[in-house]
Amino acid sequence: MLKTKSNKEKYAVVVIDMLHDFVYGALKNDRAKKIIPPLKKLLSHARKNGWLVVYANDAHLPGDPEEKVWGAHALAGTPGAQVIKELMPEKGDVVLPKRTYSAFHETGLDLLLRQHGITKVIVTGQHTHICVRHTSADAFSRNYEIYIPENCVESFTDEDHKGGLAYLKMCYGAKITSTKEMMK
Repeated sequence: MLKTKSNKEKYAVVVIDMLHDFVYGALKNDRAKKIIPPLKKLLSHARKNGWLVVYANDAHLPGDPEEKVWGAHALAGTPGAQVIKELMPEKGDVVLPKRTYSAFHETGLDLLLRQHGITKVIVTGQHTHICVRHTSADAFSRNYEIYIPENCVESFTDEDHKGGLAYLKMCYGAKITSTKEMMK
């Protein structure tokens, strides 16, 4: 369980790829719509408790390696690379562009977290078995404690989602939880 009153414990919520192209556009995922309400509640709770909120968003350039797998999507500067209106960043939030699956790879996220004294990372967004997984791997290798609220992450299929959660728990010791549990 997360404790909101301790000054010793510092949390960051990392929101991955809750972008127009991932929810409504080029890589549309209707399943992502169901994580919007709990994620919105978690973000509100985080901001009220002084937790760092970071959006790590695909912002691809033409020819990025992911294009070979997924086709053109979330191109930097396009509407498809914008956070969906339901979850728009607020004043004080940090937005980091990324060009690979991991929110840590060449984004400055690790330095940002360390500057803020963060020891616990709450990974949310899409996709449980891809970007959430790669971000969690990098968080693990940097010795962060990882929380995954299962109602704030999603994949294209239930199999990918559940398999992703099991992998995160087994390989990285991620604490699989829920928004309700985290807001206690």
